[in-house]
Amino acid sequence: MKVLVSGASVGGPVLAYWLREHGHDVTVVERAPAPRKGGQAVDIRGAALTVAARMGVLERIRARRTTMRGMSMVDTAGNELMRDEESTLSGGRFDSPDVEIMRDDLVAILIGASDARYLYGDSIATLDEDGEVTFESGRRERYDRVIGADGLHSNVRGLAFGPERQFVHHLGTYVSIYTASNFLGLDHWQTWFNEGEAGGALFSDRDPGEMRVNLGFRSGAIDYDHRDVEGQKRLVQEHCSGVFEAERLLKAMWQSDDFYFDAMAQVRMEHWTKGRVALVGDAGYCPSPLSGQGTSLAMVGAYVLAEELVRDPRTAYARYEERMRPFVAANQALAHENPGQGAAPESVQRAATSIKLD
Repeated sequence: MKVLVSGASVGGPVLAYWLREHGHDVTVVERAPAPRKGGQAVDIRGAALTVAARMGVLERIRARRTTMRGMSMVDTAGNELMRDEESTLSGGRFDSPDVEIMRDDLVAILIGASDARYLYGDSIATLDEDGEVTFESGRRERYDRVIGADGLHSNVRGLAFGPERQFVHHLGTYVSIYTASNFLGLDHWQTWFNEGEAGGALFSDRDPGEMRVNLGFRSGAIDYDHRDVEGQKRLVQEHCSGVFEAERLLKAMWQSDDFYFDAMAQVRMEHWTKGRVALVGDAGYCPSPLSGQGTSLAMVGAYVLAEELVRDPRTAYARYEERMRPFVAANQALAHENPGQGAAPESVQRAATSIKLD
């Protein structure tokens, strides 16, 4: 088959790897001009660990895992309110089999393993039912399958299924992530803070000179342009000006070149497939970062879809939906189990292992 995958984050490269393993012609198109830098720490759990092992990249992932010593929570003045040296809010217990890794480290490993053709700085402009694709660059190609692995604001989903307002459900919070200099001297440590409706976390791991900053705030749905970075920074400035170290954190935000901002939201759809098109990961079933399972869902979904396409292309999409539906439901439920505090570790592990991989 000749397959076009939109999105070069997690699900796209995993799908490309497995399809290339079986001799298919795979192109991955990515709107960004190069692999995206920055991003939060993500977790690989349960069935996703099996996918990574079968790809032969699990040991590389483990070698790049975060090595946090613990976490603390502070008030706005910086006074420590609590400390934990056995677990972190982002990654769970240190003795867990789960792997926490920075998003850009994981993406680099997956892209490196996939052996596919990558087109950066381009995107799908039109998509016909017969598989004819026009790219924004003007090229036209016909594909047997077109897969959207392009995130919460999926371009493929919009072209094939309609406006995102039908599918994206806001969960009441917005979050930003960017890199700043480690002016607090954090040493393999996380610092969390909260002030009213705003809060965040600071992470420093392998590079002692930098830290990843998460700043977020609770709010009803905001009408904003998800490609207008300056406008997004203004929103964070407006809502987070009273948090711990706000002056220095916001100054660093305006200087950052890897800034990311979006809503905590879930994607809920009756179907993830239509004609030649299928959706993988956040594009079809984003569970939101509140679940801690977005990365694992994308990896497992890509693996299952590839497995079914290789087994029988005629029944692949129906079997993909049948197998993934219970797994997606279990993991999306995590975001609602304990609002504001995250699901219980036992619930996360149960959901993460709730699918059987052939």
